[in-house]
Amino acid sequence: MKDKLLKITHSPIRGLLPHEWAVIFYAIMTLAMVVFCSTSYADPSALVWTRVKLIAAMLAFWGLYRLLPCPLMMLVRVLSQILLLGEWYPDTYTLNSILTNLDPVVATWEQEIFHCQPSLLFSEQMPWWWFSELMHFGYGSYYFLLLIVPLMYFARYRADFLRASFILITSFFLFYIIFDFLPVAGPQYYFHAIGTDSAMKGVFPDVGTYFATHRECLPMPGSDGPCHIFVQTMHDAGERPTAAFPSSHVGIATVLLLLLGRYCKKLKTLEPLVYYIPVYILLSLSTVYIKAHYAIDAIAGLVFGVIFYFALNTIFNAGSYRGIKVE
Repeated sequence: MKDKLLKITHSPIRGLLPHEWAVIFYAIMTLAMVVFCSTSYADPSALVWTRVKLIAAMLAFWGLYRLLPCPLMMLVRVLSQILLLGEWYPDTYTLNSILTNLDPVVATWEQEIFHCQPSLLFSEQMPWWWFSELMHFGYGSYYFLLLIVPLMYFARYRADFLRASFILITSFFLFYIIFDFLPVAGPQYYFHAIGTDSAMKGVFPDVGTYFATHRECLPMPGSDGPCHIFVQTMHDAGERPTAAFPSSHVGIATVLLLLLGRYCKKLKTLEPLVYYIPVYILLSLSTVYIKAHYAIDAIAGLVFGVIFYFALNTIFNAGSYRGIKVE
């Protein structure tokens, strides 16, 4: 197995991969936004420098693959971009913080549809330790699934590894584009700003650009179980008052669900889906339970996830990489 992973291919993929072009497109698009709005940002040079570093890292991994064009280096090249998504995410907060916050609009939609705020009532009605841990397990599993599904494709269905990585990574950047222009912080931040009493009464005042200078949030429900601690640690490390609508957590989980469906169909097995679907349900519910998202964020995330999957699958089919196998 080790020899196969390190075997030099006679026909290496010479150019950039489809998802790498998506990275470049996003970098250029947001760079134009930074230049156009440079006077509104406290430190526009930091945004520019971030893009330079991340593109340089991408090109470095491309260069390593060209020096050693083997399956293992291709895997490293793809997984590195998945890991670097965490570096792109905080910029959505910086980019949209100069815009007027839209939580009052989304919270009003939530109130009109459900006649309450599910994100406040869910954890209040189900405060039990075991249920909280179950919710945090679902939420935290997301971070592992981002690596597990591509690795499954690489291990057993390598003919579609490039397709799967393109759909997954590009879906992230499509969500990031939405977040750059739709500043919705989510209930954990917005309800802290206006007070939960106001939210429970259905009163949602405008906060303008409040979150440009404030990042305080409501405490995460649950006791200090291992799953709660993990999610809290991840939250403290990288979460920002941004990216609530639509829920990329649910959206990307939906993309992974559809990728697993394709995987199972090709390999004629339902076993991965049998394990994944319960986790997917827990993950989707958990986004509301921990107050990271409004319920309509989760619903919108599901819809956008389906749209992105089929749109990107069609784009990949129309491109020149269709049928290329990593070997």
